[in-house]
Amino acid sequence: MTITYIILGAIAILVVWLIWAYNSLVLARNRSDESWSDINVQLKRRHDLIPNVVETVKGYAAHEKGVFESVTNARSRAMGAKDPKSLGEAENSYQYFKDAFCRGGSLPRP
Repeated sequence: MTITYIILGAIAILVVWLIWAYNSLVLARNRSDESWSDINVQLKRRHDLIPNVVETVKGYAAHEKGVFESVTNARSRAMGAKDPKSLGEAENSYQYFKDAFCRGGSLPRP
């Protein structure tokens, strides 16, 4: 009779351990799925921000292109000026850009 109780006890312990192991594996799988879902949400959020960054860069690039063309034109006028009056006008426009770049350089960076 005691052997029967020992065998039944061992089987009961084995069944409880199997149930616990199964529940632990299910819990681990659910946590893993949740973690992957969180990663996918963050990646989707990041990918949704890319068009905004592209539009911002396009706008800034257009502004930079205009500034670069203005500086190039002012420099070519200054280099091509022959008489003092046109040289003075060209240098004044070049000085405007120099002041603007100095002010822009002193702005705080984010």
